[in-house]
Amino acid sequence: MQKRPRYTLSAAVLDCPDAHELAAFYRRLFGWAVRESEPDWVMIAPPEGGTGLSFQTEPQFVRPTWPAEPGAQQMMLHLDIGVDDLDSAVAHAGDMGAQLADVQPQDDVRVMLDPVGHPFCLYVRSPEESDEVPEAGPAKHRG
Repeated sequence: MQKRPRYTLSAAVLDCPDAHELAAFYRRLFGWAVRESEPDWVMIAPPEGGTGLSFQTEPQFVRPTWPAEPGAQQMMLHLDIGVDDLDSAVAHAGDMGAQLADVQPQDDVRVMLDPVGHPFCLYVRSPEESDEVPEAGPAKHRG
């Protein structure tokens, strides 16, 4: 059997109408820095290193519908973001340009929509979670 190649996840890539505008929103939200920038593509990452987020301009971008509806553009992924305080994190995300989604399927999670409609979930991280990459992500936080 052949040895498995080494894989490293560098970033999730979000398509959007303008990569620089959406990257600016997430930079403000996370306080991260731009790692790489091109005319239609931006990568941001934590200053201490680690997996980041990338944004790619897609001229055919269609805003996803949350929650999913038959025949409408569905989200392809969403981000689960652990926070220390849910209320202050929701307020901060709103101040940065996010919207609280109309549908909230869980009491302890807040579904937010970024400026172009990508859903992301805020939840209070457990004491076992730290700011470092966990061995296994939170299983119960599904948006």
